[in-house]
Amino acid sequence: MSDMTLSDHDYRTLAEFRYALRRFLSLSETAARSAGLTPRQHQALLAIKGADGAAPIGLGDLAERLALHHNSMVELADRLADSGLVSRIPDSTDRRRVRLALTPAGEEKLAALSAIHLEELRRMRPVLQRLIDRLT
Repeated sequence: MSDMTLSDHDYRTLAEFRYALRRFLSLSETAARSAGLTPRQHQALLAIKGADGAAPIGLGDLAERLALHHNSMVELADRLADSGLVSRIPDSTDRRRVRLALTPAGEEKLAALSAIHLEELRRMRPVLQRLIDRLT
């Protein structure tokens, strides 16, 4: 544990930051459910689309991004594939591995949700910036 002594100002800043994050996450969960997805399905679609690399993301990497165990990730991938939102692509070098890519339906659903999220982040920017500035 740190020897750092925290001030009341520090605690207020942390509390306000957590509150802002919670409000954003609440909006995110509500938007996902309104789109017919669970919040975790939405997170998976975003992680698949936002994966850094030329090849579609592997299940192991996606599980790590979502902090899921492999078997839970497989179940989530199954549900997304069954819903027509992702397609499974066999790994070109290891046929035991599976990669995931968004289908056109998955792209469309994610684009609509992402627009809502970006609008909210833009709205929250002054509050978040003020809180970050209070840390310096």
